[in-house]
Amino acid sequence: MKNIFIWFVVLAPAFLVPVSRAQKKKVSVQIVNRQSSETQYTYTVPGYSTSNCNASVYGNSASANCVGSGAPAISGSYSVNGATFSLLLPDGRIVVVNCNSKLNWTDWSTTNARRGCRQPITNTVDAEFDGDNAKLEWPVSIDGRKKQNETYKIIGILTKTPAPADK
Repeated sequence: MKNIFIWFVVLAPAFLVPVSRAQKKKVSVQIVNRQSSETQYTYTVPGYSTSNCNASVYGNSASANCVGSGAPAISGSYSVNGATFSLLLPDGRIVVVNCNSKLNWTDWSTTNARRGCRQPITNTVDAEFDGDNAKLEWPVSIDGRKKQNETYKIIGILTKTPAPADK
């Protein structure tokens, strides 16, 4: 009986690790809006539209097929401070994330022991979603191997507004 208990204690963590990692999801996202301030402000989620067109020409005839979707702007239900982004997911949903300033554990030389959140200057970033957090990662070197990251808190998820043809 004692041996069974020892094997259970040794093997239990091996079965629990894959479950916790399965919840994380990493995708490439577009930053469609950004705002940053150290004081409190009202954040407005922007509207957006996307389209995909295919055209073909043969001889004297031509044809085109276009599909579009979008979402209207949603105004001011988020009262925040710090850096706030609207992230457009590949499936058309918008995730609103925010990051407040954080304690700076490496620089105690100033009376303000806080640092601002790191913000990407690019509009395409990788986002790893885990619960109510989104870890954004973006390249900061020419070869793309060195990356910077920051963890943001998810404050809202907006569903995609279907195009008239999707209804």
